Amino acid sequence: MPKLTGKTALVTGAARGIGAAIAHAFLHEGAEVIVTDINVEVGQATADSMGATFARLDVASEADWTAITEHFPTLDVLVNNAGVTGLEGPFDGPPPAHDPENAQLADWHAVHAINLDGTFLGCRYAIRAMRRKGAGSIINISSRSGLVGVPMAAAYASSKSAIRNHTKSVALYCASQGLKIRCNSIHPAAIMTPMWEPMLCNGPDREKREAAMVADTPMRRFGTPEEVAAIAVLLASDDAAYMTGAELTVDGGILAGSAATPGS
Repeated sequence: MPKLTGKTALVTGAARGIGAAIAHAFLHEGAEVIVTDINVEVGQATADSMGATFARLDVASEADWTAITEHFPTLDVLVNNAGVTGLEGPFDGPPPAHDPENAQLADWHAVHAINLDGTFLGCRYAIRAMRRKGAGSIINISSRSGLVGVPMAAAYASSKSAIRNHTKSVALYCASQGLKIRCNSIHPAAIMTPMWEPMLCNGPDREKREAAMVADTPMRRFGTPEEVAAIAVLLASDDAAYMTGAELTVDGGILAGSAATPGS
């Protein structure tokens, strides 16, 4: 029996990558899905390909969230997935510095506006939209980088760490209000999405590059968007009715401790 039958779910940043995989998995489990993204052309195509509804949404825009509230006043599941590292490019020159010494305040703010402000606005909308039923599931996509430092992507790490903490604040708030609205975070590590393509390319040494990127991961491979989506399905479903304020890592074992050597 599908796990999400009768539920309405909204996924941000769902034009591609992890967001698209989550939207597809939710549809497969019987949910009515709203795909949102700032990229209208790709987002609409993604929604059309899977039979979902598309709505344009810049998660950093309070006005856009107000419009979402007007169009979708009730909700069962929200996935705050939209996010950036600040290093996506393309850039006219070298990419901006994101280390603690050289990062510019404007670049720092730009990353936090999407990752953190977008999650705050999404959670606020979801609580209000779910309050009508008194129940629901908010799923925030954080990152392994929200649990450890990342010296050359400090803004990204900071924003993802804040998402982890805000998840717990939302979970406690909803529980204190007597609402069955759960809020949990997922922390993926190296997941094979389009974000990695500029670093991997498609040359003859791609396989070697991939291996180097996950050399410190005990399972020695990239994760897939579908593997993250499976965890999102669990958290969205009633199977996780007693889970709130939790954080689930999808990282091939990298945070478990020292990397293991296969066969040792």
